[in-house]
Amino acid sequence: MAAPYVSDYTLFMRELLASNPDWVDEQRRGRAIWWERKTQDDIETFAKARKQVGYPYDVNFKQD
Repeated sequence: MAAPYVSDYTLFMRELLASNPDWVDEQRRGRAIWWERKTQDDIETFAKARKQVGYPYDVNFKQD
């Protein structure tokens, strides 16, 4: 049975991560900061942002 194909990119990334193992932890920390936040403060912030009125492109626009 032949060995499964492994792309040059995959080999490169494996070598890179093997020589810099701390990058995986840094990546996880960065992901936690930017993508995995589910706190009440975030929910309130997003709710306030949704209530904002868009910028009117018409200079004669009257906003009540």
